Amino acid sequence: MSLYTDSLEYHARGRKGKIEVVPSKSVATQHDLSLAYSPGVAEPCRMIAEKDDQVYEYTAKGNLVAVVSNGTAVLGLGDIGPHAAKPVMEGKGILFKKFADIDVFDIELDAKDPKDVVRACEMLEPTFGGINLEDIKAPECFYIEEELKKKLKIPVFHDDQHGTAVISGAAFLNALELVGKKIENVKVVFCGGGAAAIACANLYLNLGVRIENILMTDSKGVIYKGRKEGMNPYKERYAVETKKRTLAEAMDGADAFVGVSVANTVTAAMVKSMAKDPIVFAMANPDPEILPEEILKVRSDAVIATGRSDYPNQVNNVLGFPFIFRGALDTRSTAINEEMKMAAVRALAKLAKQDVPESVSRAYSGAKFRFGKEYLIPKPFDRRVLLWVAPAVAQAAMDSGVARIKLDMPKYREKLEEHLGTIYTVMRGIKRKVQAGGDKDKKLPRIVLPEGENLKIQKAAAMMIEEGICSPILLGDEEVVRTRIREQGLEENLKNVPIIRPSSSPLRDEFAKKFFEKRARKGVTPHMARQMMRQVNYFGTMMVEEGHADSILNGMTQSYPNTLKPAMQTVGAKPGQRLAGIYMFIFKKRVLWLADTTVNIDPTAEEIADIAIETSRLARRFMVQEPKVAMLSFSNFGSHKDGRATKMSRATEIVRARAPDVAVDGEMQADTALVPELSKESFPFNTVAGDANILIFPNLESSNIAYKMLARLTSAEAIGPILIGMRKPVFVLQQNSDVNDVVNMAAIAAMEVQMRAAGLLGAGEAPTVRA
Repeated sequence: MSLYTDSLEYHARGRKGKIEVVPSKSVATQHDLSLAYSPGVAEPCRMIAEKDDQVYEYTAKGNLVAVVSNGTAVLGLGDIGPHAAKPVMEGKGILFKKFADIDVFDIELDAKDPKDVVRACEMLEPTFGGINLEDIKAPECFYIEEELKKKLKIPVFHDDQHGTAVISGAAFLNALELVGKKIENVKVVFCGGGAAAIACANLYLNLGVRIENILMTDSKGVIYKGRKEGMNPYKERYAVETKKRTLAEAMDGADAFVGVSVANTVTAAMVKSMAKDPIVFAMANPDPEILPEEILKVRSDAVIATGRSDYPNQVNNVLGFPFIFRGALDTRSTAINEEMKMAAVRALAKLAKQDVPESVSRAYSGAKFRFGKEYLIPKPFDRRVLLWVAPAVAQAAMDSGVARIKLDMPKYREKLEEHLGTIYTVMRGIKRKVQAGGDKDKKLPRIVLPEGENLKIQKAAAMMIEEGICSPILLGDEEVVRTRIREQGLEENLKNVPIIRPSSSPLRDEFAKKFFEKRARKGVTPHMARQMMRQVNYFGTMMVEEGHADSILNGMTQSYPNTLKPAMQTVGAKPGQRLAGIYMFIFKKRVLWLADTTVNIDPTAEEIADIAIETSRLARRFMVQEPKVAMLSFSNFGSHKDGRATKMSRATEIVRARAPDVAVDGEMQADTALVPELSKESFPFNTVAGDANILIFPNLESSNIAYKMLARLTSAEAIGPILIGMRKPVFVLQQNSDVNDVVNMAAIAAMEVQMRAAGLLGAGEAPTVRA
């Protein structure tokens, strides 16, 4: 099947189209209905009538954008009308929601006269917090946007113009940096003459390109002074005194080409005639003015960008409009002005120079990205764009006087993190505790990283220091470690980090002696102990055992059992403690703990009770929510008398006797534990009443299946398994963990160390965490 056939099937299957409206409040009872509509709805109406700005407090206006089109310039399809434009506008709505959590109504207008479009938008202003103009042909689009900016007190943004300008502008700044050219000296050719080309030229002028260094071309050739054919007031600004009449003549000696026209406009000969280190942005869609491979045949020194996702440096408007509107809406701005657009440009350009998270690489089939000729701008699925661009735009709105409310920027950034998922909120809370919880000498927990030669571990260590989480210790060959740190440009970040080679460490003999004493009657000889202390796994865990480190974080490049075994032989489990593996699943609106998922195959009722109590203590330490424990089964409160069901009922009674402060009930089915309506109707005595957040399973078979299904079939973020019952904090990473996963686990380890030091944990309560 072709891409286009697939697209037809995608749009037609199930509910037609791509969008729907869903309620943001519960409408489950008669009382809910009386609040959502009559009679209760009258009160917010009265409040808004008294003070108009209350519309932002009691309605969705502040997060609602209209995507408005008359279908006169849809993609490369031209004037196909409002009905045919609707799939594009629905798609735009998806992008707003996906990338910035902004709600959208798509508005397709049967209006060729630009004055009608203006009037329609004027009438819609009370409904929306902003208007995104889309696929309206030039020059009418200029008139419409200009008029709406004059008439409306909400932000208006024509993405076809300014979106391309903003994203390409960021790429342009970084391309100039790479080739070492000054923006005020470069000669730039703009090809297109339409809305996007003129907007790009306008923005590049604001960035520092001189107007005398610009040549603009359209289908009629160079735009020069005195030309009559195909001119309008917007093109006239770029009409220059020149003898050049063709695109080929314009490109001769030019430093940069910015194309937003049609396919195959540029030849290899034209590119060959450009100046040294040419910048070629061939952004026509779906096919560029010239293919990158054709450029590279004649100019290997070229820096290239296109509008396509199958080539490096895709100038994709989704890097701009969702986040520009996010910043504008959150400040209740009356406009999106040049200052806000320039802020977005510079934020994107700066972000491209930062290290790229592994999560971004995974979204692009494992490709690695680093600032350079093939990575000028961030990727669309880099979730950090929201955290960089929206605050920059919001700050510019406040600084330039178009914002109607002032934001506390640190708190605003935290609020934006909530759009990225609950895990960001959870981890921010943990990191704050760690940052505020150092000892009186401001010493951070010491975390040893046995895989110190690993590139990801080194990046993570740099982030741990930058975020004030811990003091990392790297194990490995110092020469190898230092070389790789240097290659990654991390020398400054890691200049003071201890690097220890176990085989040559003066601690090796001491550790070997201590280890032999532990394992002498378990098959270990003194020689074997010395040999084992050459291994980073054993040496690292002995550092924790002997007090040379507070915790260990290990397992990036090896299996879980191979990582855990040295810890069990050196640190060991707490005497009498039941080991269990726990997963924390973080959903958008709730957090669930699952136990035991990794250790006990068929635990007894007593063992299950121990697991439930320890899991509730762990959940309390995270301070995410008050623990509510559900003992799961195929039976609901005695509906089956099978021994597997009565085991869970017996475990419930044991927990109540041993830990009366723990809210627990069972045995019950999973939906009874999770769905309030089911539980309250049939089991009103249920003390966790469909609101359970700790799910205790009867055996390893059921729990292992459950957690793997949740991990694969839901959008929840998973942390675990957390192995409770170890005597000291030993943290085991999943193989090939993301750098951010490692940093998150380090934060959890640091929190445990600090709580232990403060006497807030009993001996042996610190968990082992696997990312």
